Amino acid sequence: MLPVEHNDPINAQILAISEDKIEGFVREPFEEIARRSGVDVDTVMARIAAMLRAKTVRRVRQTLLATNLADGALVAWKVPEEKIDSAFDWMFQQDPFSGHVVVRSTDTVTAGSEYKLWTTVKVPHGFSLEKHCELLAKKIGAQKFRIMPAKGIFTLGVGHVRRKTVEPGEKSDQSAKMIKVEAANLDDREWDILLALKREFSPEEIRLNPWASRAAEANVTLEEFFRVAEDLSARKIIGRFSTFLEHVKPSQAGVRVTRFNALFHYAVPPGREIEAGGEVGRHHILTHCYWREGGPEFNNVNIMAVAHGTEKPRLLEHKAAIDRHLASCGIPVSYTNVFWGGRSEIKPSEISPKVYRDWLARI
Repeated sequence: MLPVEHNDPINAQILAISEDKIEGFVREPFEEIARRSGVDVDTVMARIAAMLRAKTVRRVRQTLLATNLADGALVAWKVPEEKIDSAFDWMFQQDPFSGHVVVRSTDTVTAGSEYKLWTTVKVPHGFSLEKHCELLAKKIGAQKFRIMPAKGIFTLGVGHVRRKTVEPGEKSDQSAKMIKVEAANLDDREWDILLALKREFSPEEIRLNPWASRAAEANVTLEEFFRVAEDLSARKIIGRFSTFLEHVKPSQAGVRVTRFNALFHYAVPPGREIEAGGEVGRHHILTHCYWREGGPEFNNVNIMAVAHGTEKPRLLEHKAAIDRHLASCGIPVSYTNVFWGGRSEIKPSEISPKVYRDWLARI
């Protein structure tokens, strides 16, 4: 039996690279993980497959920058207390276009604390995000909702293992560059290749030359598959090749990757969002950092960031370091808060127009 916990020294060495360091499309992703981690490729493949079977690794897949392929947003839902659990279950089980489903709370009653259910939602281009949320609201009994599309992305990566040793205030030498959210159009052949590309890997598929079977699935040659995948990567449609840890639930042996996730809210003056997002997003502890408009319900918050950790006080130390950095940069913050994640489930959001049409017909 191979060790399958994330904190095994060899597994940790692999995961420090495989979680979020393989950017874009790579023809031999497991060889690249081996090269960068210093672990031989046979061991890399065997360990990742073992962790996937044990569910220490939740999924292995090529990620997409789906914000460019679908109209997406973070959505906060006000749901009656007695309906939160059933609403959570419906979103996770019945809506393939909802990705993260999280119940959040604040330490005190404050702006927006009545919104306890939070989801990410993506709707393929050509369909209405607003109408989709109206449909969901009827299904779950939501009283109201707030749609917050990303206007810019500063940080997007989920390397939980390597973040365990990050100290408060550790940051990049330069501010984070904002990725604009821009619609991308694909033809039918590109969609076929993209759908084959993004499908999760089974343990048996973790091998050298892993894309050969995906090319056959898309009914194209391997060279054509490579050409289109590399073109999609150059167009910023491809994200990373990633092994996603199960970071919410304990492993079979009861080991947790994280215990808390914190959504940091900042309200900065209009016109300074890019500057502020760049300064927040450069901090290594953050897995996500976006420019989103929270509106008056959330005291006009416009920068949102997510950090994970095993200790709540430690996450507050990280936030305090970010707060001090913003002050040192002369960026005023009129309001800030932390929304803590409780119950949560995560799945990839579906983005196919065909799947959406089929889902609408069924619903």
